[in-house]
Amino acid sequence: MNTYGDKFRLTTYGESHGLAVGAVIDGCPAGVSIDMEAIDAALKRRRGGAPRQEEDRIEWLSGLSDGITLGTPIAFSIHNRDTRPEDYAHLEHLFRPGHADYTYYMKYGVRDHNGGGRASARETVARVVAGAIAMQLMPEVSVRSEALCGRSKVADDTVGGMVRCSVTGVAAGVGEPLFGKLNAALASAMMSIPSAIGFEMGSGFAAARMKGSEYIDRWNSDGTTKTNHCGGVQGGITNGMPIEFTVAFHPVVSLPQPVECLHENGSLETVSIGGRHDTHHIERATAVVEAMTALCLINYML
Repeated sequence: MNTYGDKFRLTTYGESHGLAVGAVIDGCPAGVSIDMEAIDAALKRRRGGAPRQEEDRIEWLSGLSDGITLGTPIAFSIHNRDTRPEDYAHLEHLFRPGHADYTYYMKYGVRDHNGGGRASARETVARVVAGAIAMQLMPEVSVRSEALCGRSKVADDTVGGMVRCSVTGVAAGVGEPLFGKLNAALASAMMSIPSAIGFEMGSGFAAARMKGSEYIDRWNSDGTTKTNHCGGVQGGITNGMPIEFTVAFHPVVSLPQPVECLHENGSLETVSIGGRHDTHHIERATAVVEAMTALCLINYML
């Protein structure tokens, strides 16, 4: 599955160290003036201080005329300029622990070993572009996130953390009951992000330790609530309060120290992974969380 959404459909393509990554967006309404600076700002946040510094220059291939959407498929490409596939030559027959190397190989019988190929977070650059466009279709909506580091950075190792996201400006009544719940869709969207390992709405798992009298969001006379333990969604439908959720990300699994890898022949080999990798990635993940939030919401609001 390389396509996300039904009304606003995003199909991404490309591998970590391939020629390019990009996407086709289908379902974007016509006549929208796209703010290119907003897209560039989102891409800059995603780049952060990554060891691999790509320029992320977008080549627009279709769907726009002088920056105005035509209502036809929007296609774009972002060429990978700072690639070093040679850094991964020694991993051609090795499965790194914690990565998707083994699972991709078991599913397809072949894999791109250069930086994780399609499973690499490099793919998320296309999501960030599409998410920035989706946000411009919902000017009344504000999506803001913050990085919560799981622990202090340590030498010769990596760390994970959480991203807390809050969405305002979404009126009550957005979402669907049962199998179309907005909170379920958000969970699916967030868990599609590389390294995502957990999701919770509102008070999340802490609610399991509350009494009902503590958990219920008591009314104000204007229809708002005194608390927001449910995270702004009840029965799968928004109640007008801020949509609030948290996404947990496991530590970067490309360690800056030798690790034991599984060879295709079944032997174990201790090697240095090599390449250029983050030791922490939560600040950069905020841009991807916001993009996927926008992509999820636009499919309900179009």
